[in-house]
Amino acid sequence: MADQYAQIGEGKRPAGTPVIRWEEPPEGPVVVLLDQTRLPAEEVELVCTDAPALVEAIRSLSVRGAPLLGIAGAYGVALAAARGFDVEEAAAALEGARPTAVNLSVGVRRAASAYRSVLAAEGDLGAAATAALAAARALHQEDAEASGRMAEHGLALLDELLPGGGHRILTHCNTGALVSGGEGTAFAVALRAHRAGRLRRLWVDETRPLLQGARLTAYEAARSGMAYTLLTDNAAGSLFAAGEVDAVLIGADRIAADGSVANKVGSYPLAVLARYHHVPFIVVAPLTTVDPGTPDGAAIEVEQRPGYEVTEVTAPQVPVTGAGGGIPVAPLGTQAYNPAFDVTPPELVTAIVTEEGAVSPVTAEALAELCARSRRMTTSQ
Repeated sequence: MADQYAQIGEGKRPAGTPVIRWEEPPEGPVVVLLDQTRLPAEEVELVCTDAPALVEAIRSLSVRGAPLLGIAGAYGVALAAARGFDVEEAAAALEGARPTAVNLSVGVRRAASAYRSVLAAEGDLGAAATAALAAARALHQEDAEASGRMAEHGLALLDELLPGGGHRILTHCNTGALVSGGEGTAFAVALRAHRAGRLRRLWVDETRPLLQGARLTAYEAARSGMAYTLLTDNAAGSLFAAGEVDAVLIGADRIAADGSVANKVGSYPLAVLARYHHVPFIVVAPLTTVDPGTPDGAAIEVEQRPGYEVTEVTAPQVPVTGAGGGIPVAPLGTQAYNPAFDVTPPELVTAIVTEEGAVSPVTAEALAELCARSRRMTTSQ
Protein backbone atom coordinates (compact mmCIF):
# COMPACT_ATOMS: atom_id res chain seq x y z
CA MET A 1 0.00 0.00 0.00
CA ALA A 2 1.28 3.45 -0.86
CA ASP A 3 2.81 5.53 1.89
CA GLN A 4 0.79 8.36 3.35
CA TYR A 5 2.12 11.74 4.30
CA ALA A 6 1.10 13.92 7.21
CA GLN A 7 2.35 17.47 7.62
CA ILE A 8 3.78 18.41 11.00
CA GLY A 9 3.33 22.09 11.75
CA GLU A 10 6.56 24.09 11.58
CA GLY A 11 8.33 23.95 14.90
CA LYS A 12 5.67 21.62 16.34
CA ARG A 13 7.94 18.59 16.63
CA PRO A 14 9.75 19.08 19.94
CA ALA A 15 13.43 18.26 20.07
CA GLY A 16 13.95 14.66 21.09
CA THR A 17 10.76 13.28 19.54
CA PRO A 18 11.58 9.88 18.03
CA VAL A 19 12.06 9.87 14.27
CA ILE A 20 10.42 6.45 14.09
CA ARG A 21 7.49 5.07 16.03
CA TRP A 22 4.93 2.28 16.05
CA GLU A 23 1.26 3.27 16.10
CA GLU A 24 -1.96 1.27 16.16
CA PRO A 25 -4.81 3.32 14.65
CA PRO A 26 -8.22 1.63 14.12
CA GLU A 27 -7.37 0.68 10.54
CA GLY A 28 -4.34 -1.32 11.63
CA PRO A 29 -0.75 -0.93 12.88
CA VAL A 30 1.68 1.33 11.05
CA VAL A 31 5.29 2.48 11.27
CA VAL A 32 5.57 6.27 11.23
CA LEU A 33 8.79 7.95 10.05
CA LEU A 34 10.03 11.50 9.87
CA ASP A 35 10.79 11.79 6.13
CA GLN A 36 14.43 12.90 6.13
CA THR A 37 14.43 13.67 2.41
CA ARG A 38 12.15 16.65 3.13
CA LEU A 39 14.36 18.22 5.80
CA PRO A 40 15.15 20.95 6.62
CA ALA A 41 12.54 22.68 4.43
CA GLU A 42 9.60 20.90 6.00
CA GLU A 43 8.87 18.30 8.62
CA VAL A 44 6.65 15.63 7.13
CA GLU A 45 5.77 12.22 8.49
CA LEU A 46 5.72 9.15 6.29
CA VAL A 47 3.23 6.45 7.29
CA CYS A 48 4.20 2.93 6.22
CA THR A 49 1.41 0.37 6.22
CA ASP A 50 3.43 -2.60 5.01
CA ALA A 51 6.98 -3.86 4.57
CA PRO A 52 7.32 -2.85 0.86
CA ALA A 53 6.54 0.76 1.80
CA LEU A 54 9.23 0.64 4.47
CA VAL A 55 11.70 -0.94 2.03
CA GLU A 56 11.11 1.97 -0.35
CA ALA A 57 11.57 4.46 2.51
CA ILE A 58 14.91 2.84 3.32
CA ARG A 59 16.11 2.83 -0.29
CA SER A 60 15.07 6.44 -0.87
CA LEU A 61 16.81 7.54 2.37
CA SER A 62 13.58 8.77 3.92
CA VAL A 63 14.84 6.75 6.88
CA ARG A 64 18.62 6.33 7.13
CA GLY A 65 21.56 6.00 9.49
CA ALA A 66 22.93 2.66 10.63
CA PRO A 67 21.35 2.32 14.11
CA LEU A 68 17.98 3.63 12.93
CA LEU A 69 17.98 1.23 9.98
CA GLY A 70 18.26 -1.63 12.46
CA ILE A 71 15.27 -0.32 14.38
CA ALA A 72 13.31 0.24 11.16
CA GLY A 73 14.09 -3.27 9.96
CA ALA A 74 12.85 -4.79 13.22
CA TYR A 75 9.64 -2.76 13.13
CA GLY A 76 9.18 -3.77 9.48
CA VAL A 77 9.19 -7.45 10.43
CA ALA A 78 6.74 -6.74 13.26
CA LEU A 79 4.51 -4.81 10.85
CA ALA A 80 4.38 -7.72 8.40
CA ALA A 81 3.57 -10.11 11.24
CA ALA A 82 0.88 -7.89 12.76
CA ARG A 83 -0.85 -7.38 9.42
CA GLY A 84 -0.72 -11.04 8.45
CA PHE A 85 1.76 -10.75 5.57
CA ASP A 86 4.50 -13.23 4.73
CA VAL A 87 7.11 -12.54 7.42
CA GLU A 88 9.94 -14.42 5.70
CA GLU A 89 9.37 -12.53 2.45
CA ALA A 90 9.23 -9.20 4.30
CA ALA A 91 12.40 -10.01 6.24
CA ALA A 92 14.32 -10.86 3.07
CA ALA A 93 13.17 -7.67 1.32
CA LEU A 94 14.02 -5.48 4.29
CA GLU A 95 17.42 -7.06 4.83
CA GLY A 96 18.36 -6.47 1.19
CA ALA A 97 17.17 -2.87 1.02
CA ARG A 98 20.66 -1.48 1.69
CA PRO A 99 23.68 -3.79 1.69
CA THR A 100 26.40 -1.92 3.59
CA ALA A 101 24.75 -1.04 6.90
CA VAL A 102 24.94 -4.22 8.99
CA ASN A 103 22.55 -2.87 11.63
CA LEU A 104 19.66 -3.33 9.19
CA SER A 105 20.18 -7.07 8.98
CA VAL A 106 20.78 -7.27 12.73
CA GLY A 107 17.41 -5.65 13.44
CA VAL A 108 15.54 -7.72 10.87
CA ARG A 109 17.03 -10.99 12.11
CA ARG A 110 16.36 -10.18 15.73
CA ALA A 111 12.66 -9.53 15.20
CA ALA A 112 12.30 -12.44 12.76
CA SER A 113 14.02 -14.79 15.20
CA ALA A 114 11.63 -13.78 17.99
CA TYR A 115 8.70 -14.36 15.64
CA ARG A 116 9.93 -17.81 14.55
CA SER A 117 10.71 -18.95 18.10
CA VAL A 118 7.24 -18.21 19.45
CA LEU A 119 5.54 -19.56 16.33
CA ALA A 120 7.48 -22.82 16.60
CA ALA A 121 6.78 -23.15 20.31
CA GLU A 122 3.13 -22.12 20.39
CA GLY A 123 1.85 -22.19 16.80
CA ASP A 124 0.06 -18.91 17.51
CA LEU A 125 0.48 -16.23 14.82
CA GLY A 126 -0.80 -13.49 17.14
CA ALA A 127 1.65 -14.38 19.89
CA ALA A 128 4.47 -14.57 17.33
CA ALA A 129 3.58 -11.10 16.03
CA THR A 130 3.58 -9.77 19.60
CA ALA A 131 7.04 -11.27 20.13
CA ALA A 132 8.39 -9.59 16.98
CA LEU A 133 7.07 -6.22 18.13
CA ALA A 134 8.54 -6.72 21.60
CA ALA A 135 11.93 -7.46 20.01
CA ALA A 136 11.72 -4.30 17.90
CA ARG A 137 10.78 -2.17 20.89
CA ALA A 138 13.60 -3.67 22.95
CA LEU A 139 16.12 -2.89 20.23
CA HIS A 140 14.77 0.67 20.03
CA GLN A 141 15.20 1.14 23.77
CA GLU A 142 18.65 -0.46 23.82
CA ASP A 143 19.85 1.85 21.06
CA ALA A 144 18.62 4.89 22.98
CA GLU A 145 20.54 3.75 26.05
CA ALA A 146 23.63 2.92 23.98
CA SER A 147 23.59 6.43 22.54
CA GLY A 148 23.91 7.96 25.99
CA ARG A 149 26.77 5.67 26.97
CA MET A 150 28.62 6.34 23.71
CA ALA A 151 28.35 10.07 24.35
CA GLU A 152 29.80 9.60 27.83
CA HIS A 153 32.69 7.42 26.68
CA GLY A 154 33.36 9.64 23.67
CA LEU A 155 33.60 12.84 25.67
CA ALA A 156 35.86 11.16 28.23
CA LEU A 157 38.18 10.09 25.40
CA LEU A 158 38.17 13.60 23.90
CA ASP A 159 39.04 15.12 27.25
CA GLU A 160 41.85 12.60 27.66
CA LEU A 161 43.29 13.27 24.21
CA LEU A 162 42.62 17.02 24.26
CA PRO A 163 42.77 18.25 27.87
CA GLY A 164 41.45 21.72 28.54
CA GLY A 165 38.25 21.64 26.51
CA GLY A 166 37.48 24.11 23.76
CA HIS A 167 37.17 21.25 21.29
CA ARG A 168 36.92 22.02 17.58
CA ILE A 169 35.32 18.92 16.09
CA LEU A 170 34.92 18.07 12.42
CA THR A 171 32.11 15.66 11.59
CA HIS A 172 30.91 14.03 8.39
CA CYS A 173 27.43 13.12 7.19
CA ASN A 174 24.73 12.93 9.88
CA THR A 175 25.04 11.00 13.12
CA GLY A 176 22.55 12.64 15.47
CA ALA A 177 19.05 11.85 16.70
CA LEU A 178 17.95 11.38 13.09
CA VAL A 179 19.93 8.11 12.91
CA SER A 180 19.23 6.72 16.35
CA GLY A 181 16.79 5.75 19.02
CA GLY A 182 18.59 8.31 21.20
CA GLU A 183 20.73 11.35 20.42
CA GLY A 184 22.98 9.60 17.95
CA THR A 185 26.55 8.39 17.75
CA ALA A 186 29.34 10.83 16.81
CA PHE A 187 27.00 13.82 16.99
CA ALA A 188 25.91 12.75 20.47
CA VAL A 189 29.51 13.08 21.65
CA ALA A 190 29.73 16.62 20.23
CA LEU A 191 26.38 17.44 21.81
CA ARG A 192 27.58 16.17 25.19
CA ALA A 193 30.69 18.36 24.81
CA HIS A 194 28.47 21.34 23.97
CA ARG A 195 26.30 20.81 27.05
CA ALA A 196 29.43 20.52 29.19
CA GLY A 197 30.74 23.83 27.84
CA ARG A 198 33.67 22.11 26.11
CA LEU A 199 32.70 22.48 22.46
CA ARG A 200 34.24 25.48 20.77
CA ARG A 201 33.11 24.75 17.21
CA LEU A 202 31.42 21.95 15.26
CA TRP A 203 32.67 21.84 11.68
CA VAL A 204 29.96 20.24 9.53
CA ASP A 205 30.92 18.67 6.20
CA GLU A 206 28.07 19.20 3.74
CA THR A 207 28.44 15.53 2.62
CA ARG A 208 27.89 14.86 -1.08
CA PRO A 209 25.84 13.96 -2.97
CA LEU A 210 22.66 14.27 -0.87
CA LEU A 211 23.98 16.90 1.56
CA GLN A 212 23.15 15.03 4.75
CA GLY A 213 25.54 17.29 6.64
CA ALA A 214 24.08 20.51 5.28
CA ARG A 215 20.46 19.42 5.48
CA LEU A 216 20.47 17.25 8.57
CA THR A 217 23.49 17.80 10.83
CA ALA A 218 23.19 21.58 10.54
CA TYR A 219 19.46 21.20 11.26
CA GLU A 220 20.20 19.26 14.45
CA ALA A 221 23.05 21.54 15.52
CA ALA A 222 20.88 24.63 15.08
CA ARG A 223 18.06 23.07 17.11
CA SER A 224 20.54 22.27 19.88
CA GLY A 225 22.04 25.76 19.98
CA MET A 226 25.51 24.53 19.08
CA ALA A 227 28.25 26.71 17.59
CA TYR A 228 28.61 25.19 14.12
CA THR A 229 29.93 26.08 10.69
CA LEU A 230 29.05 24.35 7.43
CA LEU A 231 31.77 23.70 4.86
CA THR A 232 32.01 21.99 1.50
CA ASP A 233 33.62 18.59 1.77
CA ASN A 234 36.65 19.60 -0.29
CA ALA A 235 37.33 22.54 2.06
CA ALA A 236 38.23 20.24 4.95
CA GLY A 237 41.89 20.08 3.94
CA SER A 238 42.31 23.83 4.30
CA LEU A 239 40.84 23.65 7.82
CA PHE A 240 43.40 21.01 8.81
CA ALA A 241 46.21 23.03 7.25
CA ALA A 242 45.13 26.09 9.23
CA GLY A 243 45.19 24.12 12.49
CA GLU A 244 41.46 24.60 13.04
CA VAL A 245 40.54 20.95 13.70
CA ASP A 246 41.21 19.24 17.04
CA ALA A 247 39.44 15.95 16.31
CA VAL A 248 37.36 14.18 13.68
CA LEU A 249 34.27 12.32 14.87
CA ILE A 250 32.33 10.08 12.48
CA GLY A 251 29.84 7.25 12.70
CA ALA A 252 29.95 3.89 10.91
CA ASP A 253 27.67 1.68 8.85
CA ARG A 254 29.75 -1.48 9.25
CA ILE A 255 32.91 -2.24 11.19
CA ALA A 256 34.75 -5.34 10.00
CA ALA A 257 36.38 -7.81 12.38
CA ASP A 258 39.80 -6.25 11.77
CA GLY A 259 38.54 -2.74 12.61
CA SER A 260 38.07 -1.47 9.05
CA VAL A 261 35.28 1.10 9.04
CA ALA A 262 32.71 1.66 6.29
CA ASN A 263 31.10 5.07 6.56
CA LYS A 264 29.62 7.73 4.29
CA VAL A 265 31.86 8.33 1.29
CA GLY A 266 34.40 11.04 2.11
CA SER A 267 35.33 9.55 5.48
CA TYR A 268 38.51 7.88 4.23
CA PRO A 269 40.02 11.16 2.88
CA LEU A 270 39.34 12.73 6.28
CA ALA A 271 41.23 9.90 7.96
CA VAL A 272 44.20 10.48 5.68
CA LEU A 273 44.13 14.21 6.40
CA ALA A 274 43.82 13.58 10.12
CA ARG A 275 46.80 11.23 10.13
CA TYR A 276 48.99 13.68 8.21
CA HIS A 277 48.05 16.54 10.54
CA HIS A 278 48.30 14.45 13.76
CA VAL A 279 44.61 14.92 14.57
CA PRO A 280 42.63 12.14 16.34
CA PHE A 281 40.22 10.32 14.02
CA ILE A 282 37.49 8.76 16.17
CA VAL A 283 34.67 6.44 15.09
CA VAL A 284 31.58 6.29 17.30
CA ALA A 285 29.19 3.38 16.76
CA PRO A 286 27.16 0.85 18.75
CA LEU A 287 28.36 -2.74 18.98
CA THR A 288 25.55 -3.75 16.60
CA THR A 289 27.64 -2.09 13.88
CA VAL A 290 30.59 -4.43 14.48
CA ASP A 291 30.29 -7.39 12.13
CA PRO A 292 32.53 -10.33 13.12
CA GLY A 293 31.38 -12.12 9.98
CA THR A 294 33.10 -9.55 7.75
CA PRO A 295 36.83 -10.26 8.10
CA ASP A 296 38.24 -7.02 6.67
CA GLY A 297 37.54 -3.93 4.65
CA ALA A 298 37.87 -5.68 1.31
CA ALA A 299 34.94 -7.92 2.26
CA ILE A 300 32.56 -5.01 2.86
CA GLU A 301 30.01 -4.58 0.07
CA VAL A 302 29.88 -0.87 -0.81
CA GLU A 303 26.49 0.29 -2.00
CA GLN A 304 26.49 2.07 -5.36
CA ARG A 305 23.83 4.78 -5.57
CA PRO A 306 22.12 6.05 -8.75
CA GLY A 307 24.15 8.45 -10.88
CA TYR A 308 21.40 11.07 -10.92
CA GLU A 309 22.16 11.82 -7.26
CA VAL A 310 25.36 13.40 -8.59
CA THR A 311 24.19 14.73 -11.95
CA GLU A 312 21.08 16.38 -10.49
CA VAL A 313 20.24 18.46 -7.44
CA THR A 314 16.90 18.59 -5.70
CA ALA A 315 15.27 21.55 -4.02
CA PRO A 316 11.83 21.69 -2.39
CA GLN A 317 9.06 23.41 -4.36
CA VAL A 318 11.23 23.89 -7.47
CA PRO A 319 10.11 22.47 -10.85
CA VAL A 320 12.16 19.40 -11.81
CA THR A 321 13.16 18.04 -15.19
CA GLY A 322 15.77 15.38 -14.48
CA ALA A 323 15.34 11.60 -14.68
CA GLY A 324 15.78 11.32 -10.92
CA GLY A 325 13.33 14.08 -10.12
CA GLY A 326 15.90 16.86 -9.74
CA ILE A 327 17.45 19.76 -11.60
CA PRO A 328 20.20 18.61 -14.03
CA VAL A 329 23.65 20.09 -13.32
CA ALA A 330 25.60 17.93 -15.78
CA PRO A 331 25.14 17.31 -19.51
CA LEU A 332 22.57 14.70 -20.47
CA GLY A 333 24.12 11.25 -20.54
CA THR A 334 26.94 12.05 -18.10
CA GLN A 335 28.11 8.96 -16.23
CA ALA A 336 28.58 9.36 -12.46
CA TYR A 337 30.60 7.42 -9.91
CA ASN A 338 28.47 7.41 -6.78
CA PRO A 339 29.50 4.97 -4.01
CA ALA A 340 27.51 5.61 -0.86
CA PHE A 341 30.42 4.65 1.40
CA ASP A 342 34.16 4.25 1.56
CA VAL A 343 36.29 2.10 3.85
CA THR A 344 38.92 3.39 6.28
CA PRO A 345 41.60 0.88 7.36
CA PRO A 346 42.11 0.38 11.11
CA GLU A 347 45.61 1.86 11.13
CA LEU A 348 44.08 5.27 10.34
CA VAL A 349 41.51 5.07 13.15
CA THR A 350 42.63 6.49 16.51
CA ALA A 351 39.80 4.85 18.43
CA ILE A 352 36.43 3.17 18.06
CA VAL A 353 33.99 4.26 20.75
CA THR A 354 31.05 2.00 21.61
CA GLU A 355 28.50 1.87 24.39
CA GLU A 356 30.81 -0.56 26.21
CA GLY A 357 33.89 1.63 25.98
CA ALA A 358 36.63 2.58 23.54
CA VAL A 359 39.13 0.49 21.61
CA SER A 360 42.52 2.09 20.95
CA PRO A 361 44.65 1.09 19.18
CA VAL A 362 42.15 -0.54 16.87
CA THR A 363 42.96 -4.22 16.34
CA ALA A 364 41.00 -7.36 15.59
CA GLU A 365 41.92 -8.76 18.99
CA ALA A 366 40.79 -5.67 20.91
CA LEU A 367 37.47 -5.53 19.02
CA ALA A 368 36.82 -9.23 19.58
CA GLU A 369 37.53 -8.87 23.30
CA LEU A 370 35.17 -5.89 23.59
CA CYS A 371 32.39 -7.81 21.83
CA ALA A 372 33.00 -10.89 23.97
CA ARG A 373 32.95 -8.82 27.16
CA SER A 374 29.67 -7.26 26.10
CA ARG A 375 28.15 -10.70 25.45
CA ARG A 376 29.29 -11.93 28.86
CA MET A 377 27.74 -8.91 30.56
CA THR A 378 24.48 -9.39 28.68
CA THR A 379 24.36 -13.09 29.56
CA SER A 380 24.99 -12.43 33.26
CA GLN A 381 22.20 -9.88 33.59
